[in-house]
Amino acid sequence: MPWIVDGGDADFRDVADRARVPVLVDLWAPWCPPCRVLAPAVEAVARDLAGRLKVVKVNVDEAPQVARRFGAMSIPTLVLLRGGQEADRRVGALSEADLRDWLEPRLASVA
Repeated sequence: MPWIVDGGDADFRDVADRARVPVLVDLWAPWCPPCRVLAPAVEAVARDLAGRLKVVKVNVDEAPQVARRFGAMSIPTLVLLRGGQEADRRVGALSEADLRDWLEPRLASVA
């Protein structure tokens, strides 16, 4: 299973909702400077937590249905899913350390 994938309106259910591990949905857009700042942190966390977490990157311009599903009024928006259901979310860019601090206790609770 790839631990970081792109998702869109057509395949979100398959790549995110049916995942066997928690999923971090990264709602972003290429024109969004904070999204570009956050991207390396998300990629590092995806690599380091492979097997415990899957990252699905969703370009909100190309996947408006997914953006609506999560009510993404601002980007970047990070949504943590468990079994296809929202468990938590953060809005705005985070440092890699802050992202880890947010995710680790939430992943430990399902380990």
